[in-house]
Amino acid sequence: MFSTNTTAERELASTATSSPLLDALQRDGFVRIPSLLTHLQLSTLRAAAETATQLARKGEWPHIRTVPKQFPPWPREPPDEKDGSIWGVQHLLHPSIPGRNSFAEFYFSDALLDIIKELVGQTDTPNDDEMLVMELFNLLVSPTGKQDFELCWHRDDIRPDLDPEEEQCQLGEKSPNGRQLHAQYNIALYEDSSLIVVPGSHRRIRTPTERNAEPYAAELPGQVTVTLHAGDALFYDSNILHRGVYKGIDAQTETGRMTLHGSVGLAGHGKQRARQVLQHGVGEWIDKAQFALEGKLGERAENMRKRLVEMGRGDDVGYSLQG
Repeated sequence: MFSTNTTAERELASTATSSPLLDALQRDGFVRIPSLLTHLQLSTLRAAAETATQLARKGEWPHIRTVPKQFPPWPREPPDEKDGSIWGVQHLLHPSIPGRNSFAEFYFSDALLDIIKELVGQTDTPNDDEMLVMELFNLLVSPTGKQDFELCWHRDDIRPDLDPEEEQCQLGEKSPNGRQLHAQYNIALYEDSSLIVVPGSHRRIRTPTERNAEPYAAELPGQVTVTLHAGDALFYDSNILHRGVYKGIDAQTETGRMTLHGSVGLAGHGKQRARQVLQHGVGEWIDKAQFALEGKLGERAENMRKRLVEMGRGDDVGYSLQG
């Protein structure tokens, strides 16, 4: 019988770090940080997000996530309202998107990156910025037309059809020494209870119950619905079993979900991260995407951008999941 309680999981349970945030992330697979955004940041980012969403819903911004498709690649035009809507706006750091400077000022800020460096173990290095890589910065939004939408249970870069031995092998490869090669987060601009996770599942193979469950099973043992208030942040391990549940809205009278969804990586890990990042199409424009930021922020942004350019364009990386 193949054990779901791996050696790495047992070692992790007995090893504490000097960081309560990292301890929580390693133990549970997620950690919530209340009120990460200031009132000014929240107001600024809401305005930029609302503009981007309006453009995307009207078909005037081509980088979108469309209902009912769950994973990339997505179409470049929103579907007809009777067939679907959009549930995400891609590439908030693209040089052509309105509000780009507001998004960039937060993405590269000390407030966000200090937490990320703590979670990926970069706080003890002489120059703790030198390994950080710009990755993804997107927006998750409610579908319109009162059309609800759900994502199936998944891990972001581990296919569900793997046998237990290969699943355990990939869990180890994507989290060497119990740490991920990136930090991934959701930051709510409005109230958000869309994400459902199974705590602790990021460090073990699926149980027989999880393996045999329906892809859209309403409940798995131990699942938790994560509620974020406006300005809260959730950092989570992309190997955790999770799904999203989106309630459709009337966009004329409701705002619904608007949640920043991003990641920052560590350089030097080649194909371990390239597919998961470049499958979203960021390689198409990053080589011409210098930022109009000044001082330390501008230097950091340019260096992180260059490290993403070094990953490649993504022409041959393929896709992590199908659907």
